[in-house]
Amino acid sequence: MRRAVRRYSMQIPYTIILAPNPSMMSGPGTNTIVLGGGADGAIVIDPAVDDAAYLDALVKEGSQRGGILRILITHGHPDHIGGALALKKLLGVPIYAFSREGVPMADEEIGDGIAFPAGDDTLRAIHTPGHRFDHLCYFLEGRGTLFAGDVIAGVGTVVINPPEGDMQVYLDTLKRLQEMDITEIVPSHGPTISDPKAKITEYIEHRLQREQQVLMALEELPRGATIPQLVPFIYTDVDPQLYPIAARSVEAHLLKLEHEGLVEKLGEDGWALVEPTA
Repeated sequence: MRRAVRRYSMQIPYTIILAPNPSMMSGPGTNTIVLGGGADGAIVIDPAVDDAAYLDALVKEGSQRGGILRILITHGHPDHIGGALALKKLLGVPIYAFSREGVPMADEEIGDGIAFPAGDDTLRAIHTPGHRFDHLCYFLEGRGTLFAGDVIAGVGTVVINPPEGDMQVYLDTLKRLQEMDITEIVPSHGPTISDPKAKITEYIEHRLQREQQVLMALEELPRGATIPQLVPFIYTDVDPQLYPIAARSVEAHLLKLEHEGLVEKLGEDGWALVEPTA
């Protein structure tokens, strides 16, 4: 399988190596990050697949940075951890993640604010739940680079899939990131984002707009409308093959609105406004 590798000058303290795992959910694949160097060695973020050529590329890049000494995981979805155990076996280095509940293979759990040396810079873990309960972003403080995992995508949006995903928590995470001094975002999927504040604002506005569309759909459809009935009403410009994915986000919005007392569940699958406007 042909491996795509994007390399940057050593003036930029990280390298992106694209994992060979393209799919409808992961786009062209997972951006795996190799960064750091010197006496503290290199760090790998999200070794995604157990593929010999891909793992060899990670090891070779790490060797140019003093050798890989740590494997960091953003969250426990398969396209972010699929190569972690194989890389650990090759190198004998520990795996770090937010929790073993989310990443059972983790050797060490790391919480919000934990820092790692990364060459002449510092890489800090930031707990950013919402997409998943165990999600971490990693912030290269001196440079202002946020390795965002699946909180933000280079193209399109990310899926919030209950129960491990939570829409209100996700919005809180976006608002937290909005307050940070971020100069660029490197997502796990898609190209680097050079205008972080605009992108984060776009994400927040998109979710709030989608929430209004959910409320409007409940207003228009009969009481007790189900998610499969709501999805085509809301996602009018989406390929029907993507409806099952869209349904996850609709459910996440409904659960948020239910918590706020704006909608209620009727029976097993139905939904309705608590106080219809018409």
